[in-house]
Amino acid sequence: MTDGQALAEAQQMHWQRTYTAHPDMYGGEPSAPAVHAAEVFRAAWARDVLELGAGHGRDALYFAAEGFTVQAADFSATGLEQLRRAALARGLEDRVTTVAHDAREPLPLADASVDAVFAHMLLCMALSTKETRAVVEEIRRVLRPGGVLVYTVRHTGDAHYGTGVAHGDGIFEHGGFAVHFFDRGLVDALADGWDFQEVHAFEEGELPRCLWRVTQSLPR
Repeated sequence: MTDGQALAEAQQMHWQRTYTAHPDMYGGEPSAPAVHAAEVFRAAWARDVLELGAGHGRDALYFAAEGFTVQAADFSATGLEQLRRAALARGLEDRVTTVAHDAREPLPLADASVDAVFAHMLLCMALSTKETRAVVEEIRRVLRPGGVLVYTVRHTGDAHYGTGVAHGDGIFEHGGFAVHFFDRGLVDALADGWDFQEVHAFEEGELPRCLWRVTQSLPR
């Protein structure tokens, strides 16, 4: 087993334990990036949304309540079970489907099969730069022409960057959570071949975490 595989397995177990110990850990309100993304998706006439790293589903459920059909993917079976129960309780089960998926693997979706993709901090999990590029290529594959990607990542201006347990390739671990901190060069590289629309800096949480919200779309 490589160091990267060991870290990936450790992170999966950590998230499983975290969701089990703290159900609904992020609350029921959508994240600010999800609210923004819904506006972007509506403007692009998107109907179906793929969320990567959906967790227990606060943003997936928001998209569904806003009228989108949502496929919610995450590698935590515990988080997805919480999402399914919440969708049923809110009467949104017909608009939300879940899929257990490790971002390092190909997406179980057909080419050009979704209108929009949302990923709040999924790309800055414990993924190497090579793995991150592969994830974005998979997103490109499953998006229809003109499809929109909105993602957020913690960046190198964050207070935790360069501290904690170093795993190499810009990945540092705090409190059991490993984060790949992006520099602007990586954001630009991931937009190669896309129509690059926006990089918006914002803060979230108590530290606060420093993030970029990135919006890019495929040419029609």
